[in-house]
Amino acid sequence: MSFDLILPFLRPIEPLLLDENISEIMGNPDASWWYERDGIIHQETSISFDAGKLRTGLEVIANNLGKKLDEDNPLLHAQLPDGSRLAAVIPPVVRPAPALVIRKFTSRHYAIDDLIARGTLTRPLAEFLEEQICNGKTLLISGGTGSGKTTLLRILANAIPDHERIVVIEDTSELDIQKPNILATECQTDTFKTKITFDDLLKSALRWRPDRIILGEVRGTEARTLLDSFNTGHSGSLATIHANSAAKALRRFANLVLRSNAQATFSDIEAEIGEAVDFVVHVDREPGRRVIREVLQLNGYDRSTQSFRLEQVFQAESRAITEVKPC
Repeated sequence: MSFDLILPFLRPIEPLLLDENISEIMGNPDASWWYERDGIIHQETSISFDAGKLRTGLEVIANNLGKKLDEDNPLLHAQLPDGSRLAAVIPPVVRPAPALVIRKFTSRHYAIDDLIARGTLTRPLAEFLEEQICNGKTLLISGGTGSGKTTLLRILANAIPDHERIVVIEDTSELDIQKPNILATECQTDTFKTKITFDDLLKSALRWRPDRIILGEVRGTEARTLLDSFNTGHSGSLATIHANSAAKALRRFANLVLRSNAQATFSDIEAEIGEAVDFVVHVDREPGRRVIREVLQLNGYDRSTQSFRLEQVFQAESRAITEVKPC
């Protein structure tokens, strides 16, 4: 089903869908419509979308994408033909009308200079991070929803040398990393076909001869497998994780590993992380921009104090990085 065939069912919000500067579109059960542009949410009062037509349109879209949307299956998570992600929910879960969120996919390939121009990071910090990735350091990128973790990961991955083989694992394909030797895979957890999880793909990835593994998001049992891969010859990998700070990202990573490894102690897991992860880069969303708030370097784990040995390499207020020559 092409995107042109989907548009007729979403005609009232077509201007929002076609506006390249809009990143998210939100329709609420009270029939109000909102959109996000440059990190700021605005209401669009001119949209009038009949609830019945919206529900019918969503059902048709679901059917054409091989999914179901009805009272027995009131939640829809789907990837549109252009790569955008659609999440919808219908009554009786919400009332009186359906709700949906579309996170738009942009085909534009942003470069590091775009992030510098937008104030996401400084050039010295960009050069520093690119050098670490080029030299095979493992980075964990943390942040909240919509903070720009995926965009930052995509751009930083450009620093991986072209001769290295990359395996990418995502829930929904959106990274679109441009490298010569790359194997990009996508989970299958919301289809009528065999369920293929993050962990399934990550375990298989270890047999696909990767130099680097890029995981779209660490969020479940795959955390244990990912940590094992970091410690068994796949350093220099990249992953994102939801957290409110760089330090909390490490704690969340450890908690996720512990869920699938109850025999291990929390300190043992943190010690493994201290050996495996080199840097945590935390991204925040501010009105009008996304910004790298802090960068922490891990120098191991202190078992006597049961804490990571952390060095603050960068903090947004201090601009700690001055001059770093990229490799």
